[in-house]
Amino acid sequence: MESTELNVSTDRRTRFVPVTGQVAAAVAKNQWRDGVLTLFVPHTTAAVTINENADPDVVRDMESFSDQLIPQSRHFRHAEGNSDAHIKASFYGSSLQVIVRNGKMWLGTWQGIYFCEFDGPRERRLFLAFS
Repeated sequence: MESTELNVSTDRRTRFVPVTGQVAAAVAKNQWRDGVLTLFVPHTTAAVTINENADPDVVRDMESFSDQLIPQSRHFRHAEGNSDAHIKASFYGSSLQVIVRNGKMWLGTWQGIYFCEFDGPRERRLFLAFS
């Protein structure tokens, strides 16, 4: 298994950062040809997901809906005040897999990969493992 790490900067509390280009560049740089790429977020208040990348309103809607579905609340017991971020991260998930074929990620026409920040702004990491 081969692996690499990407850095992701976030600029606000809830932010879906498009990382498809960074991930594609890592696939090309490492000359990964045919196999499965696993993306893993090593943070408990962040996640990764695949969704539409053509209309930016989809991402805005996802950010807004995430905050409406699981709002920040003083009623959570966790002392750091970021229980909503932990819940959102579990909701979306810490990993996903993408097929790589002929050196390219095998995504649908409208699909893009997003790093999901729920406790920003922060400097984050995204691990990529290829097998």
